[in-house]
Amino acid sequence: MRPARPTAVDPLIWACLASTWFVWGSTYLVIKFALRGFPPFFLMGSRFVVAGGLLLAFTRSRGVPFPSPTQWRNAVVIGSLMLGFGMGGTALAEVSLESGLVVAFIAVTPLLVVLVSLPFGVRPVRREIVGVLVGLVGVLMLTQGAGFRGSPMGLGVMVLACSGWTLGSVFSQRLLPLAPGPSGFASEMLCGGAVLLGVSALSGEHVTLAVSGQAWLAWAYLVVFGSLIAFNAYMVLLSRASGALATSYTYVNPIIALLLGITLGGEHVSGWEWLSAGVVLSGVVILLANRR
Repeated sequence: MRPARPTAVDPLIWACLASTWFVWGSTYLVIKFALRGFPPFFLMGSRFVVAGGLLLAFTRSRGVPFPSPTQWRNAVVIGSLMLGFGMGGTALAEVSLESGLVVAFIAVTPLLVVLVSLPFGVRPVRREIVGVLVGLVGVLMLTQGAGFRGSPMGLGVMVLACSGWTLGSVFSQRLLPLAPGPSGFASEMLCGGAVLLGVSALSGEHVTLAVSGQAWLAWAYLVVFGSLIAFNAYMVLLSRASGALATSYTYVNPIIALLLGITLGGEHVSGWEWLSAGVVLSGVVILLANRR
């Protein structure tokens, strides 16, 4: 009996992978461009409110019911952690840090998820422990590079940003589930965006719409490609591909962001920082290896 031939990968899967790899990998440099016209909290808040509103309107047009009051409450908490702390902190850090260094630091997030899941009874296997240790060594190396040593505030903000994203990710799985499907993502974006706009107003950010065309194009790219297209592509991957393939963006994005930052953003990354990023990514690869 002849062995079955391997099934070709669905072109839709390739398209979704390209979205999560290249679109999300490029958003960090695009944030840098948008920050030339918009303050960080307003930039991220307006991005998510518009994207969330469009996505919720789309789900309603398809007959999907609104999230329940409990699901809206959960969206406030998850949106505040993942988008308020996570993405708001990322934009604030990019005011003083290179975009490539920011996303290299963010690559530690899957490792943090393993640690934060411990109180919920999720015990890592030996390979995952090795991956966490390797990744944390890489982060420690990264913080000793010129970029983070030159901006202690940027380092502190990134620690808070990654912690918020990690807690929100784990809580959404274990404690505070969102509405199913796109309506859950829409409610999270609306609530997180509203929190960010509130922080923008309370912090006294100076907002003007009279900014350059480049800043507006960057903002539109973040809304359409970074929020709507890439998030939905990730949802498709979660439903049709393996978990390891769906989360492969965590170790592709840093490489894309570093290369784009150097070639298009005029950023400088030292050899030590390249080495540190490589160690972080090695830890993530070990963590995700052989997962079903």
